[in-house]
Amino acid sequence: MQALKTNRMIISVVSPVYKAERILNDLVAQIESELKKITDSYEIILVEDGGPDQSWTVIEQLCKQNSRVKGIKLSRNFGQHSAISAGLQFSSGEWVVVMDCDLQDRPDQIVKFYEKGKAGFDIVQGSRVNRNDSWFKKKFSWLFYRILAYLSGIPQDNTIANFGIYHRKVIQAVNKLPERMRFFPTLLAVVGFKRVVIDIEHAARPEGSSSYTFSKLLDLGLDVILANSNKPLKLIVKFGLFTSLLSILYSLIILIMYVKGEIKVLGYTSLIVSLWFLFSILMIVLGVIGLYVGKVYEGVKSRPIYVVDQILNSPETVTDNLDK
Repeated sequence: MQALKTNRMIISVVSPVYKAERILNDLVAQIESELKKITDSYEIILVEDGGPDQSWTVIEQLCKQNSRVKGIKLSRNFGQHSAISAGLQFSSGEWVVVMDCDLQDRPDQIVKFYEKGKAGFDIVQGSRVNRNDSWFKKKFSWLFYRILAYLSGIPQDNTIANFGIYHRKVIQAVNKLPERMRFFPTLLAVVGFKRVVIDIEHAARPEGSSSYTFSKLLDLGLDVILANSNKPLKLIVKFGLFTSLLSILYSLIILIMYVKGEIKVLGYTSLIVSLWFLFSILMIVLGVIGLYVGKVYEGVKSRPIYVVDQILNSPETVTDNLDK
């Protein structure tokens, strides 16, 4: 492919970094090798998300060796999607690639993304048809996204993650969204634009394991659901109506049996079971309402979704809404 010679930034690659000190050099080398097939005008933005290892030290070395590598260090761990938001705010390319740092998102797919984008698409996402993950992780991911899609009301595909290429106008629209809960695939669904999904190769993890534990996935799922849908509240109302109908039916049955003289003494067991059941439902209802109230409280506080500690090689574009 003929390399483009231009002074305008063509491609930005944004990668959130967490516990990746051993693979960062390889990551940058592979990304550069692929970007040079497209253009000489590119930047690689590595956002260090407060990891416990020496990833930032490696990023500092990479930035000293290569001015095209931009380093952003967050003041603490804010989460993958907040780190992505930080990288997007600082990106300046006409096209922006978002990819994980673990090399499961293969850099050699970037050219394929770019060519598809230039064919007339604003969003090009990769579908990991053959995922190089354990059987349990794949099945759990499938179940997780099915439940997430149902409760959030937003279509989800467990083969599609963050890896893809996005036109500048898409990134600008995403950056303007006021949501405090930043889940990148959902934000893309909100802004729209012309998109296409293509099959891509998915690599095995060369180092370490995923930082997404069951607990973190559960928290993320709850955040996405509460931020994007009131369906849980509607389900509670429907369930309440259903249990009300059952209680009315049960009461009628008991009344008929009493009139017929079939009941002499009402059972203690049925009374206790009914009380426990109803109070359990009440606690669930209050808990769900409390979660929504908690999210409203968090939104009212308007705390930043990330705080930048250090910046290396001064990314060219710094927007005025970094306090989001």
